[in-house]
Amino acid sequence: MGRVSGPYGVKGWIKARTYSASPAALLDHASWWLAGRGGGDAWREFSVLSARVHADSVIAALGGLADREATAPWRGALIGVPRKALPKLREGEIYWSDLVGFAVVNRAGQVLGAVSGLLDTVAHPVLRVAGEDGSERLIPLVEAYVDAIEAAARRIVVDWQQDF
Repeated sequence: MGRVSGPYGVKGWIKARTYSASPAALLDHASWWLAGRGGGDAWREFSVLSARVHADSVIAALGGLADREATAPWRGALIGVPRKALPKLREGEIYWSDLVGFAVVNRAGQVLGAVSGLLDTVAHPVLRVAGEDGSERLIPLVEAYVDAIEAAARRIVVDWQQDF
């Protein structure tokens, strides 16, 4: 759902950048789960005491984080919520996390690799595509380059050359 940017103020609040189209999406959840930098650490649940949108991010007071020193170690932590807490998708929608592992093929049917993750840029999301040879391609997740996302086949068809 997002990532902790760092502490906000001196009373234990955090500042977070969300991965959703609207920063307000995180406000709908009574608790957030945080995983330490890199996501390798175990997830830990925090109750949301107070939260609000602040410019293009969210600031929040989480239970158990009483001051700036308590929040500092969570800088860079991933923010998540249980899948069952997410809104039901409409026809044709898919969560970014569901794209991980999808095969990526170009219009000629050449396999470019598999989605290893997504980057959230200011302009648009970007697919991280890991090739079997260890290479990585960054393909903008926009209509100009993505022809189809075939969820049932776990495949994304792109207008992208193999040598690009």
